[in-house]
Amino acid sequence: MTKENNPPAGGKKTAEAINPLQVGATIEGKVVARDRSSLFIDLGIHGTGIIYGREFYSVKDVIKNLDIGDKVFAKIVEVENDEGYRELSLRDATKEISWQRLKELKDSGQILSVRITGVNKGGLLTAIDNIQAFLPVSQLAPEHYPRVIDADKQKILKELQKFIGKTLEVKILDLLAQENKLILSEKAKSEEKTKETLKNYSKGDTIDGEITGIADFGAFIKFPFPAENKNDQIEGLIHISELDWQLVENPAEVVKVGETVKAKIIDINNNQVFLSLKALRANPWEEIEKQYKKSDVIKGKVTKFSAFGAFVEIMPKIRSLCHISEFESKEKMEEQLKLGETYDFQVLLIEPKEHRMSLKLVAK
Repeated sequence: MTKENNPPAGGKKTAEAINPLQVGATIEGKVVARDRSSLFIDLGIHGTGIIYGREFYSVKDVIKNLDIGDKVFAKIVEVENDEGYRELSLRDATKEISWQRLKELKDSGQILSVRITGVNKGGLLTAIDNIQAFLPVSQLAPEHYPRVIDADKQKILKELQKFIGKTLEVKILDLLAQENKLILSEKAKSEEKTKETLKNYSKGDTIDGEITGIADFGAFIKFPFPAENKNDQIEGLIHISELDWQLVENPAEVVKVGETVKAKIIDINNNQVFLSLKALRANPWEEIEKQYKKSDVIKGKVTKFSAFGAFVEIMPKIRSLCHISEFESKEKMEEQLKLGETYDFQVLLIEPKEHRMSLKLVAK
């Protein structure tokens, strides 16, 4: 079948009085002829349309794949030109129809397969129907979330780059055609299954789970463990503040990937599960109120220096802070205190409910 035919005569309006056309309206037609720079569309009772000039060259990659007889949607640019044709835009109509299709896909919740073409520090880049789309880091499936201990942006970017060229299954989370924004979610595809599985659990339940990842803000845990079906496992989060009663700066110091632990469910919210390790352990801060009060002098071992001051262990699992303001500078602090050494400190502040105690070095 030839793609090049003689162009039809100018398409005078034959039914405008019955169904008037307007600039910007989308209309369906059939390809009837083409030449090197024009495409002619039979619009039925509305005559003949033409795509030419800038409108032709902007979609020439699409036009080259069209055959005589193919149906297309086009947008009216001019109701009637000097030659009697309806001037059309295939580019604008294609984009409009793509957005309409995307809205239908979003409303139906259909799962789509997309190929990742790029990344930025906020997430992954792809396209659907030639419309650019964005998959934020926060919308990645738990197993794909970049687990970077120190939350270093360059390390996160490096982890995300591993997805370039890979295909992920996603749902459309949000679309704003006027702003040309299309937001995707990978984790949304499993929400219904997660919601159904979570019916078996309640706040306060104790579970056995496997640590599957560590980030600067906590640790990820999958349960139940062992699991008969890995697809039915749920991944929850143990926030850094719930890993232990002592102050935790690096979750990797408390748990390891692959380790099996017992944890307590402390909240279930929007298909997200939050757990705690420390909730299953005795609270050492309950003894602090009984043993110490403000102005007491106690012994403590210096365990770590930071920009905030010196961390001091006064009993197992209890670390207090001797603030940097108690010294002239960080250098002076490190001159007066040595890591691993025990000193006398005075209690300046004690707040067991807040798990906080402030100390002052006792001068000798």
